[in-house]
Amino acid sequence: MSTMASAPARQQTAPGVRQYSPVRLVAIWLAAAVPMGVGAWIVAPAVAGPEVGPRRFAEVLLYTMAAGLIWQFVLVVGLAGYEQRSLRPSVLRDALWLNRPTTAGRRGGRLWWWAPVMVLGVALVVLAPIHLPAPAERDFGAVLGSDYGAAMLRGNWGIFALIVVIAVFNTVLGEELLFRGMLLPRMRGACGRADWIVNGIIFGLYHLHQPWSIPGSIAEGMIEAYGTRRLRSAWLGIIAHSAQSVVFITLSLIAVLS
Repeated sequence: MSTMASAPARQQTAPGVRQYSPVRLVAIWLAAAVPMGVGAWIVAPAVAGPEVGPRRFAEVLLYTMAAGLIWQFVLVVGLAGYEQRSLRPSVLRDALWLNRPTTAGRRGGRLWWWAPVMVLGVALVVLAPIHLPAPAERDFGAVLGSDYGAAMLRGNWGIFALIVVIAVFNTVLGEELLFRGMLLPRMRGACGRADWIVNGIIFGLYHLHQPWSIPGSIAEGMIEAYGTRRLRSAWLGIIAHSAQSVVFITLSLIAVLS
């Protein structure tokens, strides 16, 4: 009887991965969110100094954000390697759902059409009036549009490379890999069928480094988590999240070349 009763529960969880307890989920969330928050609100102002201008502060803030996002990649690799007892690409690919979209009897092909639909959904969230006002010196879009931002980027390939690193670790190797690749497959045991909803919520609340974006990030996170969970492919969330990175990299490149 116990075997028969436990079978449906096992089928609801991701095969081949360990299901996390609520305590473990919170611990990993803290390991990602706290360094980003501390970097943005304590380390960056301390390193930049009290009399620093907006350009210098923007540069320091970029470096602290890069460090926090790279740490998330290290965290994911460490957790997955410990869990799977292997760092082989094939093992990590399965453990982090880095496979083609899959549903009953289908794999890849037309299922990739979920990606542009999710990109559109995220774009609508970005354009929706649900975002709180952001301090101009901490809003990268505002920095790009400012005179000091243009001066900082003009001909500065080093800063451009840093922006590319931030973009890659933000939407491919950092946030998405952690929340949709590492956590989401391991949340069904603790959260049931609401795992994608909870995943979106904790993704939004993780943004301690830019709290004004939390409402929009929750909505965005739910879109990315739903598609990822539905088709068991973290690539869908990565693609949806990376569209904004492409925009920022393009705008930054234009500023560098201007």
